[in-house]
Amino acid sequence: MAEQIADVSRAGVSVAVVVGGGNIWRGKVHEEAGMDRATADYMGMLATVINALALQDALERMGVPSRVQTAIAMHQIAEPYIRRRAMRHLEKGRVVIFAAGTGNPYFTTDTTAALRAVEIGAEAILKATKVDGIYTADPMKDPTATRFEALDYMDVLQRGLEVMDSTAMALCMDNKLPIVVFDMAVPGNIRRVIEGETIGTIVGAQMTTGGVR
Repeated sequence: MAEQIADVSRAGVSVAVVVGGGNIWRGKVHEEAGMDRATADYMGMLATVINALALQDALERMGVPSRVQTAIAMHQIAEPYIRRRAMRHLEKGRVVIFAAGTGNPYFTTDTTAALRAVEIGAEAILKATKVDGIYTADPMKDPTATRFEALDYMDVLQRGLEVMDSTAMALCMDNKLPIVVFDMAVPGNIRRVIEGETIGTIVGAQMTTGGVR
C-alpha cells in the first residue's frame, strides 16, 4: 500500500489517508465480549496510531514526506489534527495520515474518512477493500452475486449494502462526495482509479445503477 500511495504522490496527486486499527484491535468484538463500548473504541483509536506511524515510516523510507495527525493529542509522536495545517501539508506535496478516528467513541473509521475528506475539500474517497467493488451479496459466500459498476447514495442506503456505515454515507451524500470502492490487493489499482479507469464500484449522486458479472 505504501508503494501505491508513493506512486500517486510522486505523480503530483494530493493524498490523505485514514487508517484503521482492525488488524490490532476491533472494538466491536470486545464490546460483544462484555467490554465497555467507549473503552473498546478508545483502544481501537490507539491501534490506528500504531498503523499510521508504520505507514509514515514506510513512505519516508521511500523518500515520500508524510505527516501523521491524530484526533487525540499525543505531541511526542504526532501532530494534533488541525485542518488548515493538514491542507498546508497537502499543498507542499506531503502525504497526510489521519489517525485516532474522530477522537470520539461510537464513530467508525468510515465516518472519519468522510468527515476528513469533506473538511479538506477532497475530490473523492477511495475505499480500498478486499473485494473488487460492491456486490449484490457477499461474493465470497454467494457465487451468483453480481458487482455494481455504479450506485447512487440512496441505492446503497435503501439496499442496506455494506459499503460504509450510514453516518458516513449520509455525510458523503450531503456533500456530493463520490466514493470509489476497489480491491486494495491489486498492485497499481490506486493509480488506475485516479487516472479514471473504470474499476471497482463508484457511488455518487444520480448514478445509474448497474450490475456486472
